[in-house]
Amino acid sequence: MDPFKQMADWRKNMDHFFGEPFWNEFENIVKPTIPQITIYQFDHELTCIASIPGLTDLNKIDIFVDYATLELKGAIDLPNTGGTVVKDEILQGVFEREVTLPFPVRKDKVHATYQNGLLIVQLHRLISDESSRSKVNIQLQDED
Repeated sequence: MDPFKQMADWRKNMDHFFGEPFWNEFENIVKPTIPQITIYQFDHELTCIASIPGLTDLNKIDIFVDYATLELKGAIDLPNTGGTVVKDEILQGVFEREVTLPFPVRKDKVHATYQNGLLIVQLHRLISDESSRSKVNIQLQDED
């Protein structure tokens, strides 16, 4: 008895009965998002730590920062040792993860490092010295 085959059959039946959008609502419950991320907030800085095991080519990970959003794209590929999988708990595969940050960050001051399976991204708060309020000059027009 293969529980994963039963799960796949159950999902197929649910998709057929309710339609595909129904199942998509539960996708993150059944399959957690990857990579797992922890964010630490300081006064003017954020440190984001993403678990990406087995990364050997840093060019396979893309990091994008846009105002108050951090986006990570890449793949987690563990080496296949050729044996039969007995237990498979490490999530792997292609990922695209977008995280909303607690405040806007500077695009020009992002620092990323990778060590021991962890991607560490340091972001700095976007602080604008300029006020968004500006005085509008009024011009007097001649009455003709």
